[in-house]
Amino acid sequence: MITHSEVKAYLNRLGISEIKAPTKEYLFELHKAHVARIPWQTLDIFAGEPTPLDIQNSVQLLIHQRSGYCFHLNGAFTALLRALGYAVSWHKAGVQPLGQEPRINGFHLGLTVSLMNEDLGEEESWLVDVGLGDMPWEPIPLKFGKYEQGPFTYVLEPSGITDQGWRLIHDPQYSYVGVDYAPEVVNSLELFKTNHEFYSRSPESPWMDLLVVRQRHDVGMNELKGCIWRKWNGSMLDAAEVSSKSEWFEILADVFNEPLVNYSTLERDQIWAKVCKHHQNWLRLVEDQRS
Repeated sequence: MITHSEVKAYLNRLGISEIKAPTKEYLFELHKAHVARIPWQTLDIFAGEPTPLDIQNSVQLLIHQRSGYCFHLNGAFTALLRALGYAVSWHKAGVQPLGQEPRINGFHLGLTVSLMNEDLGEEESWLVDVGLGDMPWEPIPLKFGKYEQGPFTYVLEPSGITDQGWRLIHDPQYSYVGVDYAPEVVNSLELFKTNHEFYSRSPESPWMDLLVVRQRHDVGMNELKGCIWRKWNGSMLDAAEVSSKSEWFEILADVFNEPLVNYSTLERDQIWAKVCKHHQNWLRLVEDQRS
């Protein structure tokens, strides 16, 4: 599914020069590099240029200095991990936004990786996710409990909406409540194609008129939502309005590693104009709510 040269190019994008044995330590290195260097974004959908779901296309996106959202990121990461010798399984999952109920609706592609624990002489499963922009910094063992990662806390518990499933409760500082995962292994992306089409092309998609880019780092996260740049550092949040077109594109390229290499100058101008239009609409809405 992915050639040796593509593996090397992918690792180069992650800032990793060496192919190593498929160990827990290497998995952690890969995961942290991925979430730090490749953002989650709705930019292509917002720009009217949604990208296909298939794995090969997703790999090409990432090795050519682009990014994507969960199906692209977790799909491509699966191809890389399998090429490196890891046993990866796909699971139907669903993200619970703030103020809404838990769901497993297949709008998120969940991953688990099976590794041999040499000390115990048995296989262990790890929850791996590079596809949401503000998920954990490191893989989490598929064992129920509380996990501290730097200043953030995650809780893994049984899912309350499916038998034998599991639920990852997000750190409360971030953008959603949690994610529920079905235990069954999914062997094809066909299950997710309808949802991808909805996200990419439906007028009811939440991403058609909302540009969001998110990227983790070891002690926090950056998020660009329209013209608002939010920076989490531990428990501290700093937010700034970006009003300059040149600064906005510099932030995309320098902070989020998303230089929009396949967009022309005209297309970039159109993206910026749409961002500004929606930002002004949002400002008017906020002002109306204060009145």
